[in-house]
Amino acid sequence: MPRLSLTRRLAIAFAASAVLTAAFAGNVDAEPGTADWVLAVQKLRSAAAGNPAAEQAMDQLSATGPIAGARELALPAQPFQFPAQSDIGRADSPGVYGSGIALGLDGFQLGFFGGPGTISPNQTGAKLEALWINLSNGRSGTAVLTEHNDVPADTTIRTRPVDTGAGMIVAAVYGTLWHRWPVAVSDANPDGYAYKLATISVPSFGAVYN
Repeated sequence: MPRLSLTRRLAIAFAASAVLTAAFAGNVDAEPGTADWVLAVQKLRSAAAGNPAAEQAMDQLSATGPIAGARELALPAQPFQFPAQSDIGRADSPGVYGSGIALGLDGFQLGFFGGPGTISPNQTGAKLEALWINLSNGRSGTAVLTEHNDVPADTTIRTRPVDTGAGMIVAAVYGTLWHRWPVAVSDANPDGYAYKLATISVPSFGAVYN
């Protein structure tokens, strides 16, 4: 049986999640199926303790302005509620960039998607990382996003499956990421691609019910 492409599997997962509802009654001060974002940021900042890169990312997130109010949780295969900001953005200028994503396809994975162009299969010199905490059981950790499938134009990169346990997962994705897009072959671009390193200035941030 041929294996479904990531794009097709994401489409199936999105369709399946559309008919589900989240029923969460954990230890955040919010209605079932929603998240208290202020408390979520505080919890995630505590989970970052001892990891300078994660601490800096969470401080950047906190400094962007008030994150208040209760919003609905996402389900696996849905984008995070708050997209990232980057030095290149979507139009080769600083601004809104891409978003984190939670995948429930091959085990629970955290990921990131977005342009410009596609994600380079070679990420040497870049490091994209996810910081997460399960507010239901207290587990937390970080995971580097290394899983990438460039067939034919994949714009998603993800972690290996993460054992978070069931419950409400709060996560942020931060770091750097190589993008590429096709150009004419030249001395400067011998492989027919131009490359650009994106640095996330404000992490993508969200909560998902696993």
